[in-house]
Amino acid sequence: METYLRMVDLPYQNYFDGKLSPQGKMPWIEYNQEQVCGTEFIIDFLEERLGVSLNKTLTPQEKAMSRAITKMVEEHFYWTIAYCQWVDNLEETQKMLSMSGPLSDLLKWILSHLTGGIVKREMYGHGIGRFSREEVYALMEKDMRTLATLLGDKKYLMGSKLSTVDAAVFSHLAPAMWTLPGTRPEQLIKGELINLAMYCERIRRRFWPEWFVDLEDFCYNDITEGSESKLPDLGLYSRTDTFQDDTHTHTPHTHTPQDPPSPDSDPTGHSLYDSDMDTECSEIDQLKC
Repeated sequence: METYLRMVDLPYQNYFDGKLSPQGKMPWIEYNQEQVCGTEFIIDFLEERLGVSLNKTLTPQEKAMSRAITKMVEEHFYWTIAYCQWVDNLEETQKMLSMSGPLSDLLKWILSHLTGGIVKREMYGHGIGRFSREEVYALMEKDMRTLATLLGDKKYLMGSKLSTVDAAVFSHLAPAMWTLPGTRPEQLIKGELINLAMYCERIRRRFWPEWFVDLEDFCYNDITEGSESKLPDLGLYSRTDTFQDDTHTHTPHTHTPQDPPSPDSDPTGHSLYDSDMDTECSEIDQLKC
């Protein structure tokens, strides 16, 4: 939800008091003393009240596909990642919790195990929690491979421009990229499904610039082989050259074998910042008009 608000450039304020909506759900928002809960209803509400939309240029078929993808990640893929985070890798997740004070370790243990128990109970009620560990991971891998196939070499899922589905997919792939070190989803996204890693980094750089990502985050430890595997030097750049809206003229870069590889460009010298930032800022400006 927060990524969507940043994509449409709406100001907001977070409250981390743990308060749920009257329906007992999260996320929820309050706008002019009116409460709305549920991501889909919140987006519909904001589109109606404020006139913001990331889907204006989509065809009816693309809108239908976007909804199908969103429901796959929200109602299916979400549970497999939650299982990996809060059940199968609970101890590592516990270490990542941010708490301080003399009782921080105890509080981390209580919070992580409480959350893990809730996730297991909810997964069982959903139905996916009744499968074995291997079956849950098999379902997760199918979803990730489906997303990688749908994305292909496009910049975003629906093409060269952002749409609402990108907010949903990014938020569900983010744990695989940054909070599940050494796990199967991380190995997939930073290895075989490299286009998903480039996709996540492209969105992170644009909408979450305060996230500091070390270059070591783009490698993973191959547990089965006992060796470290690193991403190829692709510069996290989409191969789709569909930037018709770009009003800036970029001088072609020259590349010599002596030049060290840059994390901000692809092997041809295209800059991630130039190609994404210049083009897409104009798209957000159009939403404000």
